[in-house]
Amino acid sequence: MLPSKRAAGTLALAAPFALLGIFTGGVADGLFVFNALVLILVLVDGRLAPGTRAIRVRRDAPESFSIGRPTEIVYYWANDATRSAKLWIREIRPDLLQGAQPIRQLRVKPGGMATERLSTVAVGRGRERRGKMAIRSVGPLGLAMRQWNVELPWSITVYPTLPAARLRASIAAAVQRREMGLRPLRRLGEGQQFESLRAWVPGDDTRHIDWKATARRRKVITRQYEEERRQQVLLVLDAGRLLTEDLAGESRMEHVVRAALWLAFAANYHDDNVGVMVFSDDIHHYVSPQRGRRGLRRVLEVLAVVQPRLVEPDYPAAFRYLAVRNRKRALTVFFTDVIDRLASEAMVANVASLRPRHLPLVVTMRNPVLDMTATQRPEDVGHAYQKAAAEELISARADALLQMRRAGSLVLDVAPVNAAHAVVDQYMELKRHGRL
Repeated sequence: MLPSKRAAGTLALAAPFALLGIFTGGVADGLFVFNALVLILVLVDGRLAPGTRAIRVRRDAPESFSIGRPTEIVYYWANDATRSAKLWIREIRPDLLQGAQPIRQLRVKPGGMATERLSTVAVGRGRERRGKMAIRSVGPLGLAMRQWNVELPWSITVYPTLPAARLRASIAAAVQRREMGLRPLRRLGEGQQFESLRAWVPGDDTRHIDWKATARRRKVITRQYEEERRQQVLLVLDAGRLLTEDLAGESRMEHVVRAALWLAFAANYHDDNVGVMVFSDDIHHYVSPQRGRRGLRRVLEVLAVVQPRLVEPDYPAAFRYLAVRNRKRALTVFFTDVIDRLASEAMVANVASLRPRHLPLVVTMRNPVLDMTATQRPEDVGHAYQKAAAEELISARADALLQMRRAGSLVLDVAPVNAAHAVVDQYMELKRHGRL
């Protein structure tokens, strides 16, 4: 039980009389009676305030959120007491939902219920399991309060921002054009998709004869195949130290996750199988390419929780794991970064090992601050040294990217703000030319 500000203010009213009591007798007895009366009122008021047995709360909230998207949270309050409940509420939410919330007030009628509808915005990706609520119930006179904590844990997953409506519309338009009969310039692939059985005719490939069907029907039957249109798209995210740097106000990993999600969405729209692998010094996640909403959902679950680490990535181990787990030809989109040719030798060698079975696409993001420093006119000697250093770093980075291209990899080096659109455009261009 706690005294309120009103109780403290009431006691403060007696302060002038306490000063007067120094010079006048008999005032001390009156002050004692007054203070005792206020104390009794505080105790009685605190006892009359509805407590933990009378106040019940239930929260209705989704388990999944999206960064930057307002989501409504509903609280249902019940007051079983015969007196009105005036509540002061302080909620501690997960850090992904902005952590500690401002104090809010609520009044619940005697024996009644009240509903709160609050909007919240997630500020980061990830998964959290925490949360509680501190409640103060104010007495009818406003002189005292009861306080208690309610364990009200959250169980949430915050996903990255979903693709914009303009991107979804452009992907849908591309799919519609394809279904209307506009075919890619050429199609390459490892396998063929079984379509039906038919009678064998001279000129058919004898390797396609179905001997079991031939025995049953007593005539030669061959398998008929249709051109396989569904390809494999595998997103490979380097979660090592190179992805911990901030770019354009966000970590490099946030830009990577957004671009990977948009690409997964585009591949799913084109009915391709989508998978993901995340590694640094170890393999953190692997989801084999799958089609439809199930595949997209599993990729989204991984992208929601991936975080970079300050460790050196183990490229040989990661690509050995990838070679064993994914043998079917795939567009392997490798999200990483490079510094210079020497530091990137292990990466270049292992990415080149994907050829010719797979089609590797390396996605790196330029540093806007570095580019701006290299192009600005120096104002003094210090700026001139900064400009020279920036030009040297950009040149070394360009050499590393050129080495990747010479090794047979496609390279997409883009600004962070354009990464998502650029990756999707590159994927759709590869689809149009039948490169997958």
